[in-house]
Amino acid sequence: MSLSTIATIIGEIGILLGVLVPVIVNFQRILRGTRCQLRSEMLRIYYHNKESQQIRQYECENFIMLYKAYKALKGNSFIDKICSEVKTWEIVS
Repeated sequence: MSLSTIATIIGEIGILLGVLVPVIVNFQRILRGTRCQLRSEMLRIYYHNKESQQIRQYECENFIMLYKAYKALKGNSFIDKICSEVKTWEIVS
C-alpha cells in the first residue's frame, strides 16, 4: 500500500468522523430530551393522583408504558420509587 493511498484513507476517515460526530452528539441530545419528557409526564401523573392514591386505569397503563420507555432509554432510578408507589394505588375506572 502506497503512502498516498494511506493518506487518502486517513483523509476519508477524517471526513466520516466530521459527519458522524455531530450526528452522535445530536442523537444524545434527543435521548436526553426524550428522557426528560417521559420523566416529566410520569411526575405529572404522580402528583395529580398522589393525594387520593387512586389512579384511573388508562393513566396507570400509560404510566407503565412511559416507565418502560424511560428505563429503555437508561433513565435513572429516581423514577423507580415513584413507579413502585403508583403500583400500590387503587385503580379506578
